[in-house]
Amino acid sequence: MTATTIATLGDRLFADGTFPGFRRADGGVGVRNLLAVIPSVICANVVAERVAAQVPGAVAIPHPHGCAQVGDDVLLTELILAGAGANPNVGAVLVIGLGCETCQSGDVASQVRRLAPGKVVESFSIQEAGGSVKSIGRGVAVARDLLATISGATRVPVRLEELVVATQCGETDLSTDDVANPAIGVVADDVVRAGGTVILGETPEWMGIASDLAARARDTATGDRIGAVVARYRRAAAAIGAMVIGPEGDPDVIDGRTTARARSLGCVAKGGTAPIGEVLDFAQRPTRRGLALMDTPAHDVVSVTAMAAGGAQVCLFSTGRGTPVGSALMPVIKVTANARTAARMADNVDVALGGTDRNADASAIREALAATILGDETVAELIGHQDFAIHRVAPTV
Repeated sequence: MTATTIATLGDRLFADGTFPGFRRADGGVGVRNLLAVIPSVICANVVAERVAAQVPGAVAIPHPHGCAQVGDDVLLTELILAGAGANPNVGAVLVIGLGCETCQSGDVASQVRRLAPGKVVESFSIQEAGGSVKSIGRGVAVARDLLATISGATRVPVRLEELVVATQCGETDLSTDDVANPAIGVVADDVVRAGGTVILGETPEWMGIASDLAARARDTATGDRIGAVVARYRRAAAAIGAMVIGPEGDPDVIDGRTTARARSLGCVAKGGTAPIGEVLDFAQRPTRRGLALMDTPAHDVVSVTAMAAGGAQVCLFSTGRGTPVGSALMPVIKVTANARTAARMADNVDVALGGTDRNADASAIREALAATILGDETVAELIGHQDFAIHRVAPTV
């Protein structure tokens, strides 16, 4: 696209203050209209994948959990799967279980209905259906019926207040911290000024600047919550002997080129400069508009999955060295300011930044965001990178 087109399309999105989205029964708005086929347990992965493969417009969400999990771990798995089904990009949901798992298909379906009232949700188990082959046949029939219920959905104008943008960085380098993340931050500020919501995760990256983030909190309680999350993370890491970034103000060079503090500042730059309105638990939905922090690990797919389960419709993802990561639930826009990566991994890059003009870089990202919201597929979507990963908090029994 030409520079004029880039400026026009992206700027129009924020000038108009609206975008075309799929309005859901619970009031949510999607930028995609997916049918999610969700296995409640690893044993149902193949059936879910076979069903989705035969129903164009369906996406399977395989994962390795749901069996022999107990306590908080099974509750977290159920929460993530239900959040996936409740994501506003998902128009209808089919949950398939085995029948004897700790994370039951019926329980996941019930949680989807609780999070997204009015959404069409069906579920069954392989044992109930009589085996894998019969389950695939039954699943395809149900999925086709579900697809028919959402295929007539049309986009309607909605306010930018309805937009929830996730931010993530992975395989980073100095170009990420110095160019890509600050440019994404400019667009994040645009979203917040328009009344929308931005989610910034990756708790390990808050280590060196917790007090800076707390100073940006909307109130003392939110600032204290930031400190508490960081302290909890440090304790958990220390308990298993893991290394995390040192204490705030630590001058140690962490990669031969930058300090821990500078590294943290570079990472959180992608969240912009707005006040921090709340600190979300893993996969929790925002309760207010504006900038929110989410307590997620640095693991790219886990973090992106958590934000999608929390209701994000699109993700701005910066990378220095390149990564193919996408999402099963939302488009992931890959941004790099590393010219070598842009050339070598062009298959996995949506936006290559020049790095000499931040306004131009932000305009390019704004253009990609607008085009993606309007329906253009990201490279991860085109290739089929439908990544999904569930966090673990307890041992398997």
